[in-house]
Amino acid sequence: MTIRRLLAETADVAASYLEGISDRPIGWSADVQELRSGLGGPLPDLPVDPLQVVTELAAAAEPGLVSSPSGRYFGFVIGGAAPAALAADWLTSAWDQNAGLYVCGPSAAVVEEVAGAWSAELLGLPADVSFGFVTGCQMAHVTGLAAARYRVLASVGWDVNDQGLMGAPPVHVFVGAERHVTVDRALRLLGFGAASIVSVTADAQGRMRPSALREELVRHDGPRIVCAQAGNVNTGSVDPLQEIADAAHESGAWLHVDGAFGLWAAASPSLRHLVAGADRADSWATDAHKWLNVPYDSGIAFCADPEAHQAAMSVRAGYLVHADPDGPRDQLDWNPEFSRRARGFPVYAAIRSLGRAGVAELVERCCAHARRFGEALAAVPTAEVLNDIVLNQVLVRFLDQAGDHDAQTRAVIEAVQRDGTCWLSGTTWHGVAAMRISVSSWATSSDDVERSLASIERAAAEARLGRI
Repeated sequence: MTIRRLLAETADVAASYLEGISDRPIGWSADVQELRSGLGGPLPDLPVDPLQVVTELAAAAEPGLVSSPSGRYFGFVIGGAAPAALAADWLTSAWDQNAGLYVCGPSAAVVEEVAGAWSAELLGLPADVSFGFVTGCQMAHVTGLAAARYRVLASVGWDVNDQGLMGAPPVHVFVGAERHVTVDRALRLLGFGAASIVSVTADAQGRMRPSALREELVRHDGPRIVCAQAGNVNTGSVDPLQEIADAAHESGAWLHVDGAFGLWAAASPSLRHLVAGADRADSWATDAHKWLNVPYDSGIAFCADPEAHQAAMSVRAGYLVHADPDGPRDQLDWNPEFSRRARGFPVYAAIRSLGRAGVAELVERCCAHARRFGEALAAVPTAEVLNDIVLNQVLVRFLDQAGDHDAQTRAVIEAVQRDGTCWLSGTTWHGVAAMRISVSSWATSSDDVERSLASIERAAAEARLGRI
């Protein structure tokens, strides 16, 4: 078995899957026991031919695959994989570069420099920001907030790298009441307990209230970090970043922005006003595997204080071959990993294939599809749209004549998932059950939206008649 034949056969399997995805139910068809039976078994004693392994893996895994590359997948905030990014990701695996040090793969290091700078420009960030390619927004938060921790403690004379957190001045972290849970987990990983978190009230769309933030900043002195949000995971709403930046900087706080998907609004001339003020932050976290539509896993942390960023992340060891400080870029200086996948290649390919205009069009098209969902569902007699549709998120609940709206909403969601035309998820928003539609894929067409709407409307009608 030659490597060429193995990869060619594997490419055929992958291409067949993608070519047939429009005819597949969007959800999975096998239960966990079927998958364990097909994929499990005793540890093999002897080698197995690689092509047999790949062929049998594909066959056994297929019933448990979610068709997230489809244009009718609206669960969570999951983008597809744009063609150039997918192809570059395959090359990334074939090249197998360790993207920790320049010396381990110079091309990986340089393409990351380029892709990071391009990404910062698309997002409207200052030209001199530093950046680190990480697994996703979770680790982008860890990276940005580690830089914040270093700087705010250094500002009061405490070197956290040398002295640790035991005995350190207390740091207060101000977060919106409707923040994403990855912010809390990042703080926990960085040694900030729940007692360090100051929850700031939010409005009906989930936006932090600047006046409430100012009040809390007055109440809590010492080192401070403010975490704002560009793109609420339920409503898509964006915190008033200009006012939050004013409040944070006037108090001497570090401002971190969770821009997992919403920060990409800056790439669109018609939407960038929604994130006005984001460029005034000190650090940012985003995902490329959401609206840039590169394969998993791909997040980026940016920092306006490269010194703090590098101080929080960089390490040295005698056996490593470090680049000259004035020369090439060692990636391990900017992210929390040593050995890592060369994530810059797919990001580079996605941006180069789309260009500035293509990224803007992708973001705008997803938002237009979301508005179409909202307009159509608002016309359904038993449906209630719960959010102002500003980006790509739509929240809907379904009303029951007997008053059990939560049960009715969950029943409609389950019916749509069973139908298989599209897949979307549920959530709880301000204490009520809701259907959440997230439009994030380059592959979503107007036809995908109309087919999905027909499925949702059928399920709502069946629920109204008590048939589901």
